[in-house]
Amino acid sequence: MEEADALEALSTILTRLTENPYDLSLHAEHVRLARETGMQDQVESALEMVTAFWAAGDHIWQPLLEHKVKSESLESAAHLQEIMGMYERAEADYLSIPLLKQHIELLIDRYEHFSTSETKPDDLGELFTPEWTSAAIASVVTKGVGHLTQSQQLWNTWYDWELERLQAAQGLERETLVAQVEAMLLERIQQPHFNHEETFQAYSSFTTNYRPPGQYEELLVNASKLRSQAKKATEKREQFETSLANSGFSLEGYAYYIAAERRRGKPDLFILSNVYERAIAEGDKRRWAGETNAEQALQSFWAGYVDALRMQDVDADLQREMYQRALRSVPASGGVRAQYIRFLERTSASEAGTAPAIVDVYEETKTIAPLQADVEQLVPTILARAGYGKRQVEAGQMGENGLNDLVDILMDGISRVRNASPAGDPRLRIEKYFSAVCTRLAGLSEHALILWEDATKHYKTSYLAWTSYTDILIKQGLYVDARNVFRDVCAKNLDWSEALWEAWVSFEQLHGSVEEFEDCLDRIERAQFQVAARRAKDMERAEHAAAQLIAEQQANAMFVAAVAPAGAEPIAMEVDVSQPVASGSGTKRKAEDSAEQDESKKPRIDRENCTVFVADLPSDAKEDDLASLFKDCGAVREIKLTQLPNSLVATVEFMERDSIPAALTKDKKRIHGQEVAVHLAWQSTLYVTNFPEKADDAFIRNIFTKYGTIFDVRWPSKKFKATRRFCYIQYTSPASAQAALKLHGEELEPDLSMNVYISNPERKKERTDSDANDREIYVAGLSRFATKGDLETLFKTYGVVKEVRMALDDNGRPKGFAFVEFEQEQDAVAALSANNYELKKRRIAVTLADTRNRAKNRDPSRRTDARNRSIRVRKLPPNTQEGLLQQFLEKLAPVKRVEVFADRAEAEVEFENAADVGRLLLRSEPIVFDGVTLELVAETSGGLAGPRATPSPAVTGGLFVPRTAVSRPRAGLGSKKRVSTVSATGSQSAPNAQNTQPTQSSQGKGQNDFRKMLGGGG
Repeated sequence: MEEADALEALSTILTRLTENPYDLSLHAEHVRLARETGMQDQVESALEMVTAFWAAGDHIWQPLLEHKVKSESLESAAHLQEIMGMYERAEADYLSIPLLKQHIELLIDRYEHFSTSETKPDDLGELFTPEWTSAAIASVVTKGVGHLTQSQQLWNTWYDWELERLQAAQGLERETLVAQVEAMLLERIQQPHFNHEETFQAYSSFTTNYRPPGQYEELLVNASKLRSQAKKATEKREQFETSLANSGFSLEGYAYYIAAERRRGKPDLFILSNVYERAIAEGDKRRWAGETNAEQALQSFWAGYVDALRMQDVDADLQREMYQRALRSVPASGGVRAQYIRFLERTSASEAGTAPAIVDVYEETKTIAPLQADVEQLVPTILARAGYGKRQVEAGQMGENGLNDLVDILMDGISRVRNASPAGDPRLRIEKYFSAVCTRLAGLSEHALILWEDATKHYKTSYLAWTSYTDILIKQGLYVDARNVFRDVCAKNLDWSEALWEAWVSFEQLHGSVEEFEDCLDRIERAQFQVAARRAKDMERAEHAAAQLIAEQQANAMFVAAVAPAGAEPIAMEVDVSQPVASGSGTKRKAEDSAEQDESKKPRIDRENCTVFVADLPSDAKEDDLASLFKDCGAVREIKLTQLPNSLVATVEFMERDSIPAALTKDKKRIHGQEVAVHLAWQSTLYVTNFPEKADDAFIRNIFTKYGTIFDVRWPSKKFKATRRFCYIQYTSPASAQAALKLHGEELEPDLSMNVYISNPERKKERTDSDANDREIYVAGLSRFATKGDLETLFKTYGVVKEVRMALDDNGRPKGFAFVEFEQEQDAVAALSANNYELKKRRIAVTLADTRNRAKNRDPSRRTDARNRSIRVRKLPPNTQEGLLQQFLEKLAPVKRVEVFADRAEAEVEFENAADVGRLLLRSEPIVFDGVTLELVAETSGGLAGPRATPSPAVTGGLFVPRTAVSRPRAGLGSKKRVSTVSATGSQSAPNAQNTQPTQSSQGKGQNDFRKMLGGGG
C-alpha cells in the first residue's frame, strides 16, 4: 500500500473509531493498517488506542513496552517510573507469564546497573535499593505464582537473585537474608505447583548450607508436613492440566477445568482464580485472532470469576478491582455489568458515594455501541439498575421524585431494547418487571394498563403481550374491555394462539354468563380451524423450502481432489456429465437405473468454481456494496457476509462459471476507500487427511492457525461411515493456504504422515473417499464360520479390494453381514454378480451398500437397543456441523452416531453405552456447545433416523407450542391438567366491579405525560 493510500485509510478508520471505540474489529483493522505503513509512530498510536478502551494482552503490550524501553533513558527516575507504570497497567489487564518475566528481568538489570555504577542519579531515591527491588520483584511474582505449570519461571528467577544476595552478604545483613529466603521457601512449598520436588530439594540444600546441622532433620520433617496438602492438590490437577494441554489450551478445555474446580465441595480459590486468569488471557488472545465465540467465552469466564469471588466472600476492594478489570475486558457484557451494579448496591451501606457509582456504571452503557445493539446484554443491565431504584424507593431514600425517576429508567429501558432490535425482547422482561412494580407501588396501576396496550401494538403477534394485557384489564375490573380484546385477537396469527384461548376460557368461566361462555367456545372453535389451515399452509411452504434446500445441498456437496502441494497450476476442469442409461424397449428399468436417471435431471450447480472469496472488507460493508462491485461480472446467486472478530469477509456465488474471470479482476478494488482482496474460494481451502484419530477441531485449528486467519473448518459426518477422517480448512487468503502446505508430510504420530493439499474441485474424482459409498457393497447372509480372509479371497476376483469390514457382536463373533469397499466403482458393480454365491454352505446376498438403510434398523430388538442408547439434543446453534458436534459429545461419552436435523435445530445422538445416556440425562451442569446451552431429552419410540411426525392441531385441544415461546403448558384446551396462564404478574380473579375507565393517579406523573413518554419511546 502506498503511503498516501495508507494515510487516507488510517484517517478513515480513525474517524470510525471516534464514533465507535468499543468495536474491537475496528481496533484490529487500525493496528493492521498502521503496521502496513511501516511508520512506528502510527503503530504505537494504534496500540495505545487499544489499551485506552480495552484490556489488552501481551500481543499489544509487549511491542509497546519494548519500544518504550528502547526509546527512553533508563537512567532517569521519571522515565523508569513511567515504564514501571506501563508494566503495572499491562499486568492488571491479563495474566501473562512472559510479561511478568520481562518485568522482573528489567528490575534485576536496573538494580545491578545502579549497584555497580560509580554514580547514581540523585532523583532515584529509594528506587532500586536492595530492599525496594526485593519488594518490587516479590510483587510481580505474586501476580503469577498461582500458574501451576509456569510459575516456577518467575519464582526461580526471584529465588536465584535473593540467593546471590545472601551469598554475598555478611554479618547482620546475612542473618536477615537467611530468614527472608527461608520464609520464601516455606511459603513456596505450601503453594500448589508442578516442580514441587525441585522446590523441596532447594529447601533441603538451603537448610544444609545455612542452618545448624543438628536442626536439619527436624526442619525437613516440618517442611514435609507443610507441603503435603499443596502436593496433593497439585497431583489432583495433573489430569486436568494434561487434558488442557492436549486440547491445545482451548477455551472448551478451560471451561471443563473450571467446572471441575467449582464442583469440588470447597473450591480452592488459589487454584480456581488462577485457572480463571489463564482462561481469560487465552480468551482474549483468541478473540483478537478472530476465533468464533471467544467473546462469549470471555464474558462467561468473567461472570463466573466474579461470582466465585462473591461466594468465597473475598474482600470488597478485591472484588471491585476484578469488576473494573472485567468491564475493561468485556465492556459489552450486560451480565457482568449487572453483577457489578448489584455488588455496588450490596456495599452501599458501608461505603459513601456508591449511588453515583451505580449511576455512572449504568449511564456508561449508553456509550457502548455493541451493548446498545444486543438485547440480551441490555436487559439484565436495565433490570439491575431498575432493581436498585425500586429498592431505594421502597426504603424512602429517593425523595419526592424517586417514583418518577424509576418510571423514567424503565421507560427508557423499554425504548432502548426496541431500538436495539426490531424484534425487541420476545420475553418482555422489562415490561413484566414494570407491570409488577406498577401493581406493587400505589398510584401506578394505570401506567401498567397503558404499558401493555402499547406492548400489544409493538409485539403484535406475541401471545405474551396479549395475555398480559387482558390480565391487567381483568385485575382492574374492566371485563367488557377484556372480552372485546379476546374476541378481536382470538383468530389472529399469534405465536401461541392456544395460550390466549385458554386464558379466554378461564376468564369466561369466572366472569361470563352462559351465553358469553358459549360464544367464547364457538369463536375459539372457528379460530382453531382458521389457525390450523394457516399452519398447514405454513408447514407446506416450509417443507417445500426444506426439500429445495436439501436437494441443493446434495447437488452441491463439495467433492475436492488432493493436488500436489508444490504450487502447481490448476488444470482446466472436465465437467462431469451423467451418462444416459440404456434400457431396452419394453424392459423394466432397474431401481439403480431409475435413481441415476432421476439424479441426472437435477440441475448441477458448479458452486466450487462459481464462488469467489472477498477479504479485507471495511467493517461497515454491506451486501449492496458487493453487489455494486460485481454488478458487471454476471448474475449473482448469493452474497453472504461473515463477521469475524477482527475482520469482515464475504463469499459471492455467481450463476455461471463464466462470471469468475471478470470477478477476479475486482481484486485490489476499493469499497469505502479500502482495498479488498478477491480470489477463488477453493484456492484458500486445504484438504487435510491422515491426522491422528483423536484429533478434533481445536487440535487442527491449533496446528494451522499460525499460518493465517482461518475462516472455517468443515468436518465430514460420520453417520454413514465411521472411518472417515479428513477435514477442509479454509483461510481468508490463498497465501495462508500455500504457507500451510509446509505441514504436508509432517508426522504428528510415529509412522503417520499428515497429508495437506490445496482443495481443487478440478480433479474431484481423484480424491480419496469422494465416492466411497458408490465403491462399497453390502454382503448379508454370511455363515458364522466365514472370515475376513474368505471375503477378500472371493471379491478380489472382481477388482482390488480396499477394505473389508465385518460386523461383530460384543463377544467378537460375526453378526452375519459385512461391507466390502473396492478401489474402483466399476469393480463394486461387477461384484454384484456374486449375489446368491454359496460361501461356507450359506447363500450370500450382495447389493450396493446403502448405508442409510441398514438391516439392523429393521430389527425391532436392535432398534430398541439403539433407542435406549440415544438422546435427542435440542436447541442446537445454527449451521451445526455433525462432525463438530460428535467431537464435542465424545468428550462426555463415547459416541456411535450423530445425525443433525438443521430445520428443527435438533440432533439424534447414539452412544456406545446406555449407562452414559442415563448419566447425561441426570447431569445437573449445563452442556454448552458453541456458546449455546443444549437441551438433552430421552429418545422416544418414534424412531431414530427420520424426523418425528408433527400432529395436526386438534379442534378442541392440543396446544400448539411455538419454538419462541418461553413458558409453555403442555395441557391443551379442555385437558384435565391444570394450565397456568403465562403473564407478567400471574392471573388473579378481580372482584366483581363495574366497567369503569381508570382514573388519573394522584401520585407520580399523569396518564397524559405517561402516554407521551411511551409514544416517544415505543
